[in-house]
Amino acid sequence: MKLPIVAYGDPVLKKVAVDIEKDYPELPALIENMFETMDNANGVGLAAPQIGLSIRLFVIDATPFADEDASLASFKKIFINPIITDESGKEWKFNEGCLSIPDIREDVSRKEQITISYFDENWIHHEDTFNGLAARVIQHEYDHIQGKLFTDRISPLKKAMLKGKLDAIVKGNVNPGYRMKFAKAKRK
Repeated sequence: MKLPIVAYGDPVLKKVAVDIEKDYPELPALIENMFETMDNANGVGLAAPQIGLSIRLFVIDATPFADEDASLASFKKIFINPIITDESGKEWKFNEGCLSIPDIREDVSRKEQITISYFDENWIHHEDTFNGLAARVIQHEYDHIQGKLFTDRISPLKKAMLKGKLDAIVKGNVNPGYRMKFAKAKRK
């Protein structure tokens, strides 16, 4: 089922999400719906807060980046209750976008390598290290469960320059081509 994506301005996007238990209701269906929602919106990652659930869960399908990084050809993962335990390497900029902030992209600096502890959909614990684009996509989605958006990582000047576009998103004055839930309804 394609779920509406919560738009910039909704308070759920600024909350630190909570851990879930193994018996979280309808978890397999939720994960399936998140992948379907993400695919429908042409995204490479989707965090539970983006569909209105303040829980520590995100899904990633970075296969669209396989042309730039062959190791991502089958990079499709589920992260439950993740914790980034280390970030290392040089910071590098990359132009990021977000399904909750349609039509806005900005260069964001992030570390090139991370180590993350998480559970997969079968509740098997993993501690893995990721580099490059894989690390970046994970860091972006991890920010969502920490109550952060990529716009929180840009300069105040750049954010001020985007104010009109961000306000339009809050009011629902955008048409991203997928279902969204806006903080304030469009006024007629």
